[in-house]
Amino acid sequence: MLHRLWLTFAQAVTVGLAVLFIVATLRPEWLPREPRRPDAALQPHSAADGAQPILSYAEAARRATPAVVNIFTSRPPRAAPDPALPGEPALRRYLGEPLRRPPHSASLGSGVIASPDGLILTNHHVIDAVDELEVLLADGRRAKATVLGVDPETDLAVLRIALPQLPSIEFGDSDSARIGDVVLAIGNPFGVGLSVTMGIVSATGRTQLGINTFENFIQTDAAINPGNSGGALVDAHGRLLGINTAIYSRTGGSLGIGFAIPASSARSVMEQLAHGGTVVRGYIGVEPQDVTDELAQALKLARRDGAVIAGVMRGGPADRAGVRAGDLLLEIDGQPVANTAAVLGAIAQMRPGSTGKFRFLRQGNPLELSIAIGTRPKLGTPQQRVE
Repeated sequence: MLHRLWLTFAQAVTVGLAVLFIVATLRPEWLPREPRRPDAALQPHSAADGAQPILSYAEAARRATPAVVNIFTSRPPRAAPDPALPGEPALRRYLGEPLRRPPHSASLGSGVIASPDGLILTNHHVIDAVDELEVLLADGRRAKATVLGVDPETDLAVLRIALPQLPSIEFGDSDSARIGDVVLAIGNPFGVGLSVTMGIVSATGRTQLGINTFENFIQTDAAINPGNSGGALVDAHGRLLGINTAIYSRTGGSLGIGFAIPASSARSVMEQLAHGGTVVRGYIGVEPQDVTDELAQALKLARRDGAVIAGVMRGGPADRAGVRAGDLLLEIDGQPVANTAAVLGAIAQMRPGSTGKFRFLRQGNPLELSIAIGTRPKLGTPQQRVE
């Protein structure tokens, strides 16, 4: 009896498996399927913390694009800016292209509405040498723009427009941006209209590019072209990470290497320009220089970090404190400085009127000096080359 039951069970299982095999081969859609969870490793994530996988960036674009504007003029600029810095391939700032709407006007670039009361962030080179500015919003409204202040050393400018119910962008945490984070570049390339392109953060903290005095760029491969300058680089949730500023290009078009000023830096500059029309930075009156192999050998330096003081402004704060040319600056207020860019940034952030502790090496011997921080002269003064 048991043998017969077992034989019947085995035959039933065999027939069932055969039927399942035939159905799976010829009619797989008849079989129920368990919903598959997308592989998180293959899905784009935002720069934010622990976000769920994002399959579309339409919502991010919807949030950010209303706050990105086109900046144009009905009057020709007094002098067209040079589109390239020396060298090949060149670091090129974006230039405006002829705008098709409205007629008889020239597009200068893009901007970002940073506050509901009409503050607009853009690049200094976008509005430089232009007497009359207008702004075209994504919803079609137009307004005259007033320049509240410019900061050529970071290539930023702040405008204001007077319109009701203005959209404004949400600021993201640019200091937490990671290599590989998805980003969107929004602007008006070639005057064709508001456009959105996608890429990733290629690098952070890019310095010594020779574009601005103070550099700390976010690098991205999102396609950005002439006309995008001053536009927004946003994260996968539509939050502002940076202001698009320059591209690395042999032709003037996008080659996948673009640079944006971090939103944290842009916001700090904007607040100062909006309230006082100028940016106040610390200054001690030295000219720092990176430690090259040749310089280290000539000065008999045993280390390559820090910055060599190549010059000291006579009568300046550093000169009064006893700093000499040839000193190797290692730390500022206990924080190591690896190169010239770090020295520039650290001194600029110090409050004028305060006192800083600077640690040097002089002829191989450690030296600590207290230096009273002065106010950095404006760009264009005879002292502009020293910090």
